[in-house]
Order: sequence, then C-alpha cells, then structure tokens
Amino acid sequence: MVKSWNDRLNTPGTNGIKPSPRSFADVVEGQTMLVPTARQVDDFIRAIPVGVEMDVRALRTALAIEHGAEVTCPVTIGYHLRTVAEAANEDLEHGMALSDVAPFWRVLDERTPTTKKLSFGATFVAAQRRREGLKP
Repeated sequence: MVKSWNDRLNTPGTNGIKPSPRSFADVVEGQTMLVPTARQVDDFIRAIPVGVEMDVRALRTALAIEHGAEVTCPVTIGYHLRTVAEAANEDLEHGMALSDVAPFWRVLDERTPTTKKLSFGATFVAAQRRREGLKP
C-alpha cells in the first residue's frame, strides 16, 4: 500500500548530525551535517511568520544552526520540502483550514525545483505568495 504524504511526514525518521561523507552542492566533506526528519522541517516552516519568506538555502542554514550543525543535507531537505507541501495539500483537501497547515509557500516559490514536482502544481504556491505579499 502506498503511504499518504501525512504518513510519510509522521514516520519517525532517524535524524542526526554526522560528518558529510563528500563534498556536494554547497556542502564540504567533513562538515557537520544535519540530516533532518520531515517533521523537523515541518515544525521549522510552521514557525516562519506570515509575510516572511525564506529561500531553501536560508532554511538549510537556519535549521543547521538550530540543531548545532554547520550545514543541512541538501538532498534530504528537497525530499522533506515536498513531503511537507504534499501533506499540507492533503490536509486542505480534507477540510483543514489554511491557517492550520505548514505554510510551505513561504519557502517554495514558482522557481524552486521542488515546486515543479508538486502534484497540485505551482498555481497554489503563487496564489498564497501573492496573498501574503511575497515575491512571486
């Protein structure tokens, strides 16, 4: 059976901090790297205030600092951003109020690669960003 996005969001993961095994993206081999759980990413995004945007790189930096690491794994964050967005969309489809879902549109915009992968497309993201006065 295929797990729902909310099941994926709430699956206990093994997060942790470990030395980066190699250099990739903006990560240098040996840096202390946070490998967050989807729930940690969701919790962090929920703390971003209305009208405030944060790009993925800034999110990765802030998340790393919050957990005592130098960097956050760019691969893991990509997976988890999609999980957070898709789980929020599931909640909205089940009648949850917009104010009660993780405001992923404060991190994702129309140009973010993750946005292009969302099952519900970029239109919703763009509309929410406009509603909050964020850059398109």
